[in-house]
Amino acid sequence: MLKVSNEDLLFAIDEKPETMYVWHSRFEDRFQDHTHSKGQLTYVEGGIIFLYTKEKSYFLPARHYVWIPAGIEHHLQHRYHAAVVRNIYFDTTTDDENPFYNQIGIYPVNNLLLEMFLYSERWNGNIEPATKEYDFLNTLKNILPVVSRHPLPIALPTTENQRLRSVLKHIIDNLANDNMSLESVGKANGFSERTLSRLFQSAMDTSFFQYLKLARMIKAMEMLLETELTISEIAYEVGYNSISSFSNTFYKMVGKRPSEFKELKLATLTRINLV
Repeated sequence: MLKVSNEDLLFAIDEKPETMYVWHSRFEDRFQDHTHSKGQLTYVEGGIIFLYTKEKSYFLPARHYVWIPAGIEHHLQHRYHAAVVRNIYFDTTTDDENPFYNQIGIYPVNNLLLEMFLYSERWNGNIEPATKEYDFLNTLKNILPVVSRHPLPIALPTTENQRLRSVLKHIIDNLANDNMSLESVGKANGFSERTLSRLFQSAMDTSFFQYLKLARMIKAMEMLLETELTISEIAYEVGYNSISSFSNTFYKMVGKRPSEFKELKLATLTRINLV
């Protein structure tokens, strides 16, 4: 495949506002924070993607897609092996007709969407209006709000506050510590318990304990899909001594039991082996 520069790729996506643009590749990794004037749908078969914006980081697991509205500054990071990355960029002419198109969301991929994504793999580049290909992609876009009603309810807040960034790194690096507390994290980073609690609320609009819970669940999701560890081993690795407590927390936050979520890996590997 002919190599294209980052600048040329970004220019090509937005060059013709009236078109759809299709690109099946891993190229989004190349970019740091950037924006598109089109709405973006990204689906990955195999591997894991993390989406980073100025406010939050999002975990995109197997058999899910992410919708990124036009104009949202972001970058994507692929972790582990990614078999196929499907990117479709949609014109914004109908975006105001449904609030779905104006907010970031990560949604499960049902069989209908999967087959439509696979059908689109025969195209690359600009898809012009008044063509059968454009009509197909427009139909795909129009059904997204209908079949995507339950976004994955997990996103990890981020902050530009330098005092807090070192605290967040400390938390991520010590998720296996089942005794992690506001007091212990504050002491390790030079904060009183009260000061650190207020800093979380003011800088991130969330509590220390909610952030810790989210971080643990995102790490657990990653490990369920990309390691061969048992569920009990993963529970321990993210700071839970009780499998039932881990499973119940996971279910409340993700909407699936860890065992159900792990099955996404098998379903994705089966699909990859079939294509």
